[in-house]
Amino acid sequence: MAPTRTLEFTSVGVVGAGVMGVGVAQDLAQTGHHVVLVDISDNVLERARKEIRNGVRAFALFGKSAQKVDVKEVLKRITFTTDYARLSDVDFVIENVTEKWPIKKEVYERIDPICRPEVVFAVDTSAISITRVASVTKRPSQVLGMHFMNPVPLKPMVEVIRGFHTTPETIDTGKRLLAEMNKAAVVVEDVPGFVSNRVLMLTINEAVFLVQDRVASAADVDKIFKGCFEHKMGPLETADLIGLDTILYSIEVLYESFNDDKYRPCPLLKKMVDAGLHGRKSGRGFYDYS
Repeated sequence: MAPTRTLEFTSVGVVGAGVMGVGVAQDLAQTGHHVVLVDISDNVLERARKEIRNGVRAFALFGKSAQKVDVKEVLKRITFTTDYARLSDVDFVIENVTEKWPIKKEVYERIDPICRPEVVFAVDTSAISITRVASVTKRPSQVLGMHFMNPVPLKPMVEVIRGFHTTPETIDTGKRLLAEMNKAAVVVEDVPGFVSNRVLMLTINEAVFLVQDRVASAADVDKIFKGCFEHKMGPLETADLIGLDTILYSIEVLYESFNDDKYRPCPLLKKMVDAGLHGRKSGRGFYDYS
């Protein structure tokens, strides 16, 4: 299954081995890139290895591409490590850590002196400002947003965000990497939530309010969206897929950024996250996956 085309980005650093980081790493490796997947936990990296193995098999079953994938070949292209210094030779970095500013800030302060000066940083985020991330690096013109959708290998498009200092050359560099991943890009400006999540997070949060207020069950809320609008998934199924903790953090960023009550997080969403009901990744959210 070795790709025959010439790649501009032979080695890509992926920081964070959560749901999105795993998907990005799998997609990159499937499209022929060597990946340095960094996380702070060996346990998380071991889980990531298993999830990528399962993800490649699922891609082979459900992917629309005629491309054949081999689990062993894909895994051979990925270096699983807790050593950030392994990012010193990569050509591009995609960061995917949790949606909490102190954690993201620490990551960029750590990788900025390690990576070569010409390397572009892509922030995979639902809502955090790209301009704010760029401000903690010495390369603000080389920082852009890449909002991947889950599951990454099956999604053909990425929302690309232009920060205040992001240059056209950086946007073009990001587009070229996405093209190597067989993905198209839509470029938008840097406002909290960008386009997709400014709409989606409000929809999900309001759907949770409907359940909290006993207007309808989670199943019936989703049934209306699927049956009436022909959506493939309802808002609460989507919330479980993304992760309820990620939904809450994103809503909190929007609430803080706009100072507008329409972004206030639903108390039921907070309670479920506090209870460890994070959706599919924890085995239970609005639905039971155990």
